[in-house]
Amino acid sequence: MTKPQLGPYGVFGLYRAFQQLSPEQLRTIEALGYGAIWAGGSPPADLSWVEPLLEPTTDLKVATGIVNIWTAEAGPVSESFHRIDKAYPGRFLLGIGVGHPEAHTEYQKPYAALNDYLDKLDEYGVPKDRRVVAALGPRVLKLSAQRAAGPHPYLTTPEHTAQARALVGPDAFIAPEHKVVLTTDADKARAVGRKALDIYLNLANYRNNWQRLGFTEEDIAKPGGDRLVDAMVAYGTVDAIAARLQEHRDAGADHVPVQVLTTGPDKLVDALTELAGPLGLR
Repeated sequence: MTKPQLGPYGVFGLYRAFQQLSPEQLRTIEALGYGAIWAGGSPPADLSWVEPLLEPTTDLKVATGIVNIWTAEAGPVSESFHRIDKAYPGRFLLGIGVGHPEAHTEYQKPYAALNDYLDKLDEYGVPKDRRVVAALGPRVLKLSAQRAAGPHPYLTTPEHTAQARALVGPDAFIAPEHKVVLTTDADKARAVGRKALDIYLNLANYRNNWQRLGFTEEDIAKPGGDRLVDAMVAYGTVDAIAARLQEHRDAGADHVPVQVLTTGPDKLVDALTELAGPLGLR
């Protein structure tokens, strides 16, 4: 199986935010060397926003991070995959996941439901190497390598990336998201980081994963201890941020989707421009 070729770094954000980017801004992101846009926010199955992101660019990829299996049925999602792939061959990566038990009353036996969803993607002809699975714990990490290109972990550390690589082997594709704030003011960065982490501090799958990584109840209790925030959100000089992101690559990540915690498309592109050089993209 061929690994997805997305380059070393991509850009993570909500799909609605990416809809605000102009064609010129999308071309700038591509020209800076970012290989993919990773769109979160549990987008609906029609994925109608994907083609407008691909059309202005030549090689930039789009990935979902993630389509939620509880809110987007496999049949319509597969139809969207084939529609996009026909128009822009090889430029779309389907990321799926089970979401959070706290958010979905129908959330039952998530591992079995994920397997069933992957069965349907097989049935509808979505290639194994063109999909990834949101994964944190060992069981789903292994599943992601067996039934997809590999895992797309969220809110993790380079230590988790190393553990994931050891579990899934050398052939799986690993793409861990990491958040950044472009400031050298630790208090400001932590305030922004805590706001971004707030909802996740209530979610069992993230809390369990952080505890597996050695964080304490005190670290993960609201509003989030400095130790947790500093691990989840890179800040400081652009060189320091780039060094932190590189730790994921050194630990075995193939590609790191970077989530810049900022407001508005102009500030996002400005931040990505500042980071591109230290990341070795240009």
